[in-house]
Amino acid sequence: MHQQDPIIHIQHLHKHYASKEVLKGIDLEIYSGEVIGYIGPNGAGKSTTVKILTGLITDFEGSVTIDGNDLRSDAMAIKSIMGYVPENAELYDVLTPVEYLDFVGKLYGMEEGLIIERATKLLTALGLADQLHKRMDTFSKGMRQKVLLVSAIIHNPKILILDEPLSGLDANAVITVKELIARLAKEGKTIFYCSHMMDVVEKVSNRILLINEGAIVANGSFEQLKQEHGDSLEHIFTKLTGQDDATDSASQIISAFE
Repeated sequence: MHQQDPIIHIQHLHKHYASKEVLKGIDLEIYSGEVIGYIGPNGAGKSTTVKILTGLITDFEGSVTIDGNDLRSDAMAIKSIMGYVPENAELYDVLTPVEYLDFVGKLYGMEEGLIIERATKLLTALGLADQLHKRMDTFSKGMRQKVLLVSAIIHNPKILILDEPLSGLDANAVITVKELIARLAKEGKTIFYCSHMMDVVEKVSNRILLINEGAIVANGSFEQLKQEHGDSLEHIFTKLTGQDDATDSASQIISAFE
């Protein structure tokens, strides 16, 4: 059992878009040092949860407390301890990586010398040493993704929210990021990881949350979920989200060519 208080505490979280209820009463406690894999089909409420946690959506019902601060009244204090990699992000691509990270670091109140030092080290570690001062309008998706990852961790946040963070990365960078997640968790950072890539979620998470139609339908380690529901995360996912027809769908696609 956990002795400390949860760093993220969500109670009775509801969210409506007009008459549609997207989140149907989420209750959740997340602790320092946990890597939470947050999975679910499209439209299940993953992105809405992330946008609430990061302060992008403010009109929700229920309560969210992060590091002892209430999300409604202390949003700026919460944002200062959080790093976020959105699924679809726009960079100021007329800037260089160092210029962009200088801008981001100053938003977090960091000193310029520290920003430049950290930015250089982090970008170099991700293989961008020769791109530090080149405009990002020529960058590939993977290169941009690396800059976004650095922008999320440059201020050494307590909480990291990653929404499809491996998108566009090459195999070596994927391995580096997976190892980085494990190291950050060991240092007590909390990581909230959203992805459709089941094999990665399975490997990096010490607890997996499956959301379907606005409600959490599974909450446990991969081993616990395996014992309860099946042999692989993909099978658990399809079983609990009512998407067992994946094989049928593939057969129908193939039959279209026959």
